[in-house]
Amino acid sequence: MGDARPRRRTGRRARSLVRHAGSLDVSARTLGSPNGYGHYDTARLTEFHTALDAARDSMYTRAERIPLDQLAQWSADPDSGNIRHASGKFYTIQGVDVSVAGPAGTRQWHQPIINQPEIGILGILVKQFDGVPHYLMQLKAEPGNINGIQVSPTVQATRSNYTRVHGGNPVPYLDYFRERDRHRVIADVRQSEQGSWFLLKRNRNVIIEVAGDVPVLDGFHWLTIQQIHELLQVDDLVNMDARSVLSCLPFLDLMPATMALDRDERVLSLIRSWSGDRRSVHDTADLLSWITDVRTVTDIEVHDAPLNRLPQWRYGADVISHETDRFFDVIGVRVEAGGREVGRWDQPMVAARHVGLAAFVVARFDGVLHVLVGMRVEPGFADVAEIAPTVQCTPANLDHGDIARPPFLDVVLDAPEDRVLYDTMLSEEGGRFFQTRNRYVIVEVDEQLEHPGFRWMTLHQLTELVRHSHYVAMQARTLLACTATLATTRDGAAR
Repeated sequence: MGDARPRRRTGRRARSLVRHAGSLDVSARTLGSPNGYGHYDTARLTEFHTALDAARDSMYTRAERIPLDQLAQWSADPDSGNIRHASGKFYTIQGVDVSVAGPAGTRQWHQPIINQPEIGILGILVKQFDGVPHYLMQLKAEPGNINGIQVSPTVQATRSNYTRVHGGNPVPYLDYFRERDRHRVIADVRQSEQGSWFLLKRNRNVIIEVAGDVPVLDGFHWLTIQQIHELLQVDDLVNMDARSVLSCLPFLDLMPATMALDRDERVLSLIRSWSGDRRSVHDTADLLSWITDVRTVTDIEVHDAPLNRLPQWRYGADVISHETDRFFDVIGVRVEAGGREVGRWDQPMVAARHVGLAAFVVARFDGVLHVLVGMRVEPGFADVAEIAPTVQCTPANLDHGDIARPPFLDVVLDAPEDRVLYDTMLSEEGGRFFQTRNRYVIVEVDEQLEHPGFRWMTLHQLTELVRHSHYVAMQARTLLACTATLATTRDGAAR
């Protein structure tokens, strides 16, 4: 691999982030918690999983698929076929006509998409116990969850939810995030959701540190970073919204040098990458110029189109699907719930036809781990394109040969077992997506792979961009959160 010339660091980190990062080092090496969960020799969090199993009796969602035209409180517009809630809130399923023109040519297609313009709140509370930061995580059942309950942020609520359009109970802990001046803000940034399925959807990702007593309600648990990272290695357990907020932690940006104690060279390369080591392949200014150039030379037009007249899509009373039986369906579900603000409701959902793949290819350059990222254009992004994983696709959708095979797909699929650093099946957001999953993979290579549409970035450079809106896509943020497990968990460190 080629050496990169040293770069000079610029800017000054906020003191609050430095203090929190220092204490994160303690949390990352601590499995104990005020709930009584775990010691270092019980890394499987046996007691937590016992509590999780016990919660299933009172906390659940049972989703029954029903025809779209039988959804209570939802109706199709007689002209366009767009599906809306009777309140005018929540979200709409509509059609779009998409045209993307760039250096590689022009693509055009039509598709259904979720239009949910309101900005929700995804928030995690942090509190120190004996100098160790713990994160208040919620066990939450969503209708689309493949296994019922998943680990969620302290607060996960759309504006319609927390303004109680549904007439249900108030959202617990919401006031901490609406009265932020009373507490210390660790992170606060608007982030996009999947631009392929959401039209301009954004959520406020917030991390608040509190000093006073916080009542722990049923279904909520204080967990250390190491415990959360252990759970991130379990299929379908940590939900999409929690992963998004976790990617905003300064842990990923300011890993202290004390984490290097008794670590192997691979973990040391991770720490150097997070710490802002100057040995980066590309200067940050060059990377920003690359991002700006992609957004400038790419023209994307997204126009509303009647949902009931989309070319190549079948619009039926039961389901909306693509004529090739690929991509995704729009379905209806009737939900019965326990432990939620509302006990019963109907809603339309997006259901992917096949499991997707999102992967980081990583390599060490001059002792510093780098991630190979691309720029991905999606119709729902607020600013044309965002940083995406090395590979992001649904392999089963490629079988017809009418979709180009992504670069580096074979590098990921054919990687030897000892070069796969992370490989876990994780669900996408269960409030809108029905049993929709991606396989998240991190693969290490030795060679300096090259492609004009990709760049090598350090974890420091990537996490700096996460601190700003609309730079890093959801799938890349998930992988960023997963990358942290390689330095803190026993399985990750041992690979």
